[in-house]
Amino acid sequence: MIRSVVFVCLGNICRSPAAEAVFRAQAPGLASDSAGTSDWHVGEPPYGAMQAAALARGIDMSDLRARQFGPEDFARFDLIVAMDGDNLARIEAQRPQGSDTPVHLLTDYAPDSGADHVPDPYYTRDFDGTLDLIEKAVGGLIAQISGDREEVD
Repeated sequence: MIRSVVFVCLGNICRSPAAEAVFRAQAPGLASDSAGTSDWHVGEPPYGAMQAAALARGIDMSDLRARQFGPEDFARFDLIVAMDGDNLARIEAQRPQGSDTPVHLLTDYAPDSGADHVPDPYYTRDFDGTLDLIEKAVGGLIAQISGDREEVD
């Protein structure tokens, strides 16, 4: 049963904190966090343009701070969700021996979107498009988690 999720991107200032904030808003009873596979922005708040785009949708992510993903996250979370294949590979490279914590792409939860990754708006500058995809995929993730809970309960 999934009770905690960590969302992971490269710098932890755009995609993964946005996914965490959307998840928090849609599934307040579940634990969530976000992290980056790099240490470039550790301790920094989410990127200003991403915060503004999220806030325009009523999603406040101003309290979040970037941190780096580490092997201990495999034990801390029931599910690890990567924003793209490069970060998924970086996550898997840190998998401790014997860990069976599932790692999936966020877009796995939005198969009808046609996307195979969440584009990085830091480079594309399409913060709203990124949020549209994140909201859709997080909704799919929550639906799957809710379905899993019903089967277990």
